[in-house]
Amino acid sequence: MDASAGIIRKPASALQEWIRSGAPWIWLNAGAVSLSIILVVGLLAYIAAKGMGHFWPADVVDAVYRVPGKEPVRIIGEIGGRESVTRGRLISAGYPVPEDGDEFYTRLLVKVGNRDRLGADFRPILDAWLVERRYPEDLVAIERLEWGNFYGFLKAVKQQGQIVAEGKAAWQAFRDAEARNRDLLGQIRDIEKGAIGRINYRMEKLRLEQRGLELKGELAETARRDIDSRRAEMDDEYKVLQGQLVKLYEETRRDSYTAEMLDGREVELPFAKVVRGYRPNDMNPFQKIGFYLMKLWEFVADDPREANTEGGIFPAIFGTVMMVILMSVIVTPFGIVAALYMREYAHQGWLTRTIRIAVNNLAGVPSIVFGVFGLGFFVYFLGASIDRAFYSEALPSPTFGTPGLLWASLTLALLTLPVVIVATEEGLSRIPRSVREASLALGATQAETLWRVVIPMASPAMMTGLILAIARAAGEVAPLMLVGVVKLAPSLPLDLNAPFIHLDRKFMHLGFHIYDVGFQSPNVEAARPLVYATTFLLVLVIVVLNLTAVFIRNNLREKYKTLEN
Repeated sequence: MDASAGIIRKPASALQEWIRSGAPWIWLNAGAVSLSIILVVGLLAYIAAKGMGHFWPADVVDAVYRVPGKEPVRIIGEIGGRESVTRGRLISAGYPVPEDGDEFYTRLLVKVGNRDRLGADFRPILDAWLVERRYPEDLVAIERLEWGNFYGFLKAVKQQGQIVAEGKAAWQAFRDAEARNRDLLGQIRDIEKGAIGRINYRMEKLRLEQRGLELKGELAETARRDIDSRRAEMDDEYKVLQGQLVKLYEETRRDSYTAEMLDGREVELPFAKVVRGYRPNDMNPFQKIGFYLMKLWEFVADDPREANTEGGIFPAIFGTVMMVILMSVIVTPFGIVAALYMREYAHQGWLTRTIRIAVNNLAGVPSIVFGVFGLGFFVYFLGASIDRAFYSEALPSPTFGTPGLLWASLTLALLTLPVVIVATEEGLSRIPRSVREASLALGATQAETLWRVVIPMASPAMMTGLILAIARAAGEVAPLMLVGVVKLAPSLPLDLNAPFIHLDRKFMHLGFHIYDVGFQSPNVEAARPLVYATTFLLVLVIVVLNLTAVFIRNNLREKYKTLEN
């Protein structure tokens, strides 16, 4: 009872006391964090299951598809996805299901391959009509450079049109010919992308050198003879390599194999298009695990093929990493210097506050706007100016006046600059003023105080801002579509040709690769697992970067711990 006011206060209940203590909000925050972690882990698990399972060597079924009222059809292939569909949906799709049949049916998506013969890789069929299923051990699956997988029964292996093995002995002969063909294709790839690629690069440089001398009016007779001599030497080297290629291609056409398809036809196919052959029904668990790991390595380390629906994504990984590294090198000094100036040197008046508000608003600008700015300013204005000043001999073909790696990195540096500035300023604002005053009182200059005291103590926030910027840049796609990313890059931005780093080249990116495969692929069903696999890889990279940011921030915070009031 409050005697002075004449008010009688009732004692608070236990629930009211619990609410006033703040404990409910702690539990609410903990629940929200736990739910977020569960959702993230569940999303990653779902994507991983959808994508990584694609590389497992699934058994191949040999069955009969009996559609009521039609002739039975033989089916050979991998049973992929399955879904439950209603009777009405099947009737509208043309399936001869009875009106009084079951309400739900299971529909399978069978990968029958042989697209060059059957016209499509996948075939939707009803599970109940797929009968007489068997899994013969001699059924082969052959991955090819084009037209997708081939499924069937191997009959014979030929050399120069003559049968060298058939029946049970054909499989070992197939493996031997496959290994020989793989070695030949490796030699061809080394010559075409390595030796001949370097000669073509040198030939183009020589052409530009001659064109530059002609524009300057300095192409004397001695210089012309020297250029012609070097060109003749490269022509001789090219002819030697071309002769080697002709012989290697003739070797690849030597071997062929004969196999029986699902309709009973026997076809003869060349080994030149074979990537690998395997018999999944004859594999034990350890062999399947080894095959799975090999396919995962191919996915990470090889080039894409078949309109990006087969093969690997190494150029996209390489392009993403290289672009992010260049972006980091550009954005880090500018972001930190800008934050240091606004926090430590600039007068904290209306102008500084306006700039700070503008930086915060810049972080909310849609990324495509940065892409349009990068295309207009960096490519059309700055790049074209560089071409006119330094690469006039290459005109009208642009060198830097076209989208490329440098402009993509600069565009994303502008995109992520506000993140670095805001994070650095936050870190600088947490450092007590007394620390700065103590350093100055001991005789240190303001620059020495910043370099030896302030920056080390603010480094956790700086690192966090930088890695968050990297994580955002790794997932951006919209601006890159305008300033440098392509569906398939003919060469990497980094190679053995001087100056080794080619900032003017276009590149591949994981985010754009996901968009291209998912929405632009002519073979949607074949592309879907690779979309999941690439998405899982990209999400995993971003998660690792964020966890790394937290780890580095915590370590630096312990190293440069400040006193808290």
